[in-house]
Amino acid sequence: MIPAVVVFGTAGHALTHLRRARALHDRGEIVLAGACDVREPPDEARALLPDHAKLTTDPGDLVAGADIAVVATPPHTHLALARRALAAGCHLLVEKPPVLDLAGFGELERLTRDRGLACQTGFQSFGSAAVPLIRAAIGRGEIGTVTGIAAAGAWIRRDRYFGRAEWAGRRRVGGQPVVDGSLTNPFAHAVATALLLNGTAGLLPDHLGVELYRARAIESDDTACARLAFAGAPDVVVAATLAAEADHQPYVLVHGTEGRIRWDYKTDVVEIRGTPVPVEPPEDLLVNLVEHLRDGVALRAPLAATRAFTALVEAVRDAPEPRPLPAEWVRTAGTGPDRHYVVPGVDAAVDAAAGRLALFSELALPWTGAGTRAGKRGDGGA
Repeated sequence: MIPAVVVFGTAGHALTHLRRARALHDRGEIVLAGACDVREPPDEARALLPDHAKLTTDPGDLVAGADIAVVATPPHTHLALARRALAAGCHLLVEKPPVLDLAGFGELERLTRDRGLACQTGFQSFGSAAVPLIRAAIGRGEIGTVTGIAAAGAWIRRDRYFGRAEWAGRRRVGGQPVVDGSLTNPFAHAVATALLLNGTAGLLPDHLGVELYRARAIESDDTACARLAFAGAPDVVVAATLAAEADHQPYVLVHGTEGRIRWDYKTDVVEIRGTPVPVEPPEDLLVNLVEHLRDGVALRAPLAATRAFTALVEAVRDAPEPRPLPAEWVRTAGTGPDRHYVVPGVDAAVDAAAGRLALFSELALPWTGAGTRAGKRGDGGA
C-alpha cells in the first residue's frame, strides 16, 4: 500500500515537510494528498501540492481517508490536531516540541497505543547516522567512562525572527501556554539529542533545574541553561542563547574520563578525541515512518524518546518569568528587522557551560545575578 500523507501547516517549517513529501510523492513512495492551514498558503505551498490534492482550512476534512498526518503548526496547536488525526486513524509525524507538558505527553502516548497507531516526532537529528556511531564509540570505551553530556547553541536572532508569528517569543497566547524559548524551540534538538545519547530520553529526570534570562523585551527566554539529573546515569547540561555575538554551529559534547566526543548535529561533523570521523547520510523521518508502517523497521524518533525533553518543556513553562539581563550587559546591532541584541561574552559562556557541565550561575558570570531557577523531581521511570 502507498500511504496517503497530509500536512497541517503550509508556511515556515511546514514548507520543509511539504518539500520532502512532494519529493517522496514524485518517487511513488507516498501520495501527497493535501494540506491544511488557517492562513492563506504561500505560493510555494500551492505549487508543491500535486494535481487533485486537497487544500483546506478544515482539519477534519483533511484527515478523512489519510494514512499519515504531519503536524507542523505552532507548538500549542499540536495536541488538538494530533487528537483529530488519531481519531481519523492517521499515523503521526509531529514537529518539535510534540507537546508542551507531561499530561499532554501521557495523553498522546495513550491515544496512539490504544488505537495501534505510530507517532514519530520531528527531531531530525535522531535520524542521523551519528547517533549509532557515537553510541558504538561509547560502548567500546573510546573515551573511557562517560561523566556527563552537554549541548550548546549560540545564534543571532533578529527582530524579524520574533515578528514572524504571534507566538514567537511568547510564554503564552490568550492564556494558553506556548512555551517558546531558546531551549524549547530553536535548540530543542540540542536538548533532545543530548538526552538520547545519554540513554535517558525516555525517562523522567530525578532533578531538573533551569535558569532563564532575556536580553530583549519578550515574554520568553532568549538565553537559558538547564541541568537534568538521572539516577544511575550522567547529568545532561544544556546552554543556549539567541543573543550571540556571532552564529555558531550548535553541538553535543560527550564528556569521558579519557576524552570527549563532539557532534555538530546540524552539519553531522563528529570528532572523537579530536579526530574527525566520517558519518553516513541521515535518514529522513517521514521515510522512516513509511518504512515502519510497511516493513516494521524501528522508528528513529518515537514519541517515547521525548519524555525527558517534555519534562524540560514543562519545567520552562512553570518556571518564574525570565530574568531581564542588566542593561549594561546588553547592546544592539543592526537596524529595522535586522536589529538584534547582543550579550558580550555570552558565546564563550555557552561554551564554558558545555565544557564544564556547569550552569551559568555556577560560572560567576556578572550578568546572572541569582538566576531564575525551577527544580522538579520525577520518578526516574519510563
